[in-house]
Amino acid sequence: MSENEKHKIIVIGGGYAGIRTVQNLAKNPKNEIILLDKNPYHYMQTEVYDLIANEEDFAQITLDLFTYCSGFKNNNVTFYKQEVKNIDFNKRKVITTVDRLNYDYLVLAVGSRTKFAPNVEGLREHAYGIKALHRAMYFKQKFEMSLFKKVDESGTLCTPLSIVIAGAGLSGVEIAAQMASFAKEFYASNHFICRKLNIILVNAAEQILRGMDQHLVDKSIERLLDLDVVIKNREKVVALTKDSVTLSSGEIVFMDFMIFAGGIEPNGLVYELNLAKSERGYIQTKPTLQVLDYESVFALGDCTTLRDKDENIIAPTADIAEQMGELCAENIQLHQKDKSLKKHKIHSRGILIALGRRYATAKVFGIYINGYLAYMMKKMIERIYSKKLDMHSCIGCKKIFDE
Repeated sequence: MSENEKHKIIVIGGGYAGIRTVQNLAKNPKNEIILLDKNPYHYMQTEVYDLIANEEDFAQITLDLFTYCSGFKNNNVTFYKQEVKNIDFNKRKVITTVDRLNYDYLVLAVGSRTKFAPNVEGLREHAYGIKALHRAMYFKQKFEMSLFKKVDESGTLCTPLSIVIAGAGLSGVEIAAQMASFAKEFYASNHFICRKLNIILVNAAEQILRGMDQHLVDKSIERLLDLDVVIKNREKVVALTKDSVTLSSGEIVFMDFMIFAGGIEPNGLVYELNLAKSERGYIQTKPTLQVLDYESVFALGDCTTLRDKDENIIAPTADIAEQMGELCAENIQLHQKDKSLKKHKIHSRGILIALGRRYATAKVFGIYINGYLAYMMKKMIERIYSKKLDMHSCIGCKKIFDE
């Protein structure tokens, strides 16, 4: 490589892993980086529950990627709003809907999507997910209109607003708690006669939050019960209509709408790629985060599966995704210098579970925190993350307008 030649790096996906990779790679002026995403924004999914409960608005949980990528001091990052259709790994070309882009290094950080099981009748037609922002926004509107409808009935019919949430992992539990908390305050603060709300959390396992620290599980159960959330363990959704859910026990639950948080699968692009994958369709990687067949290609975040030294799956959180982005950027720099790459030692630095307004439970660096203090800690972490991105985007915005 000549002294003036640039390293062409393409990062696909503007999520937590992709953004952190770009941040670290951009520090080297010899890196010429293209960030690709079909959406023009970074979606801060950890804050979507505040959007649903009207504590945040649309602008506060998104970041414009055009202005963000314009804010790097080396002017070496460009954002293209393009959907990737396929990749020719042998010729090192990314094929989008409008371009064929060459790369020296490629980072796949395309994320995941809600997995609507095809064997559950009516699931895709009648259930809502929140992995994608447009789905979260549609659900928020549906939730608010349902609340309004019940208020409008106040003094006459006053039937309960019934919501079924399928899946009691982190997303399902946080959604249930946030909706129950918001609805209770909404009804109480406005002194409506009609205050009935039924939230049913359907869980296939023995208890909610399978695989998580038992103290956090116990605190979460306690909080959900305080919010009058009904937990149905050892049950699965087997069929769905527009106003009812059939469970594996044969019970039929009538509802206004259902949120599906029962599982995820890799982004659709992953299925088109000629790469080694796991039985569940996730991209397989080495401990260095390189894919198995191409040393200049890395896979990060929810489109792959990260395991610890004991081969246990590490839960895919924003914290884990950011650590993967940092290691990926470091390993690309090492590869450029023909040095040995680092194997990951990534582990969870903490878990914070939002359980409604002004309440959370957490384990951070081995210390348990509950209630308002945990909630404030979660908000502080989110605010610091968001503020850093906003400040960077302001620089980019100024550059664009000065030009």
